Amino acid sequence: MEIDPNYVIHKIGAKIRTYRKAKKLRVLDLANASGISSAMVSKIENGRIIPTIPTLFDLIRVLKVEPEDFFAGINDNKFAGYLLIRQEDYIPYVKEENAVGFNYRSILEHHHNGNAFQISIVELLPNASRPPVTTAAFEYLYVIQGEIAYHLGDNVFDLKTGDSIFFDGNIPHVPVNPTNEKVIYLVLYLFVD
Repeated sequence: MEIDPNYVIHKIGAKIRTYRKAKKLRVLDLANASGISSAMVSKIENGRIIPTIPTLFDLIRVLKVEPEDFFAGINDNKFAGYLLIRQEDYIPYVKEENAVGFNYRSILEHHHNGNAFQISIVELLPNASRPPVTTAAFEYLYVIQGEIAYHLGDNVFDLKTGDSIFFDGNIPHVPVNPTNEKVIYLVLYLFVD
């Protein structure tokens, strides 16, 4: 079976978790049966890492799921002219392993002709921290609630509710929450070839 390059990667881990729970297996049970560490299985299920093809097929084999059944519904190519996405369907994920106080949820991902975008909502807690990062994408950030001191290269931009910024993600960047309140912002990542 050829795997379509347009599969949404965040759905793979969630689907493994769904099948594992349906079979009443613990992460440790799946790890032992597949020969994959429990830490690795946990990271895959939580969307922290993308499994290699052999690892993915080892997990599918242990779960006794046909590949066609596993990949059914993961493809995000089908578009009927609209998408309704409920808040409960947003997919939590970890963007940076060493980040503290950054809660990401993916709202929508789409891939087309080698280009891709992802829309996420982020909660930035007081005292959140991470080092500046770079992203191989253009980024658009819109502050829904709160205030951010946005560090972008050598610049710092004070952003408040309703403010936005668009930038090349290859510039080192990090949002800082200078307040005692939670900040909520929307971020659009635009990946282009």
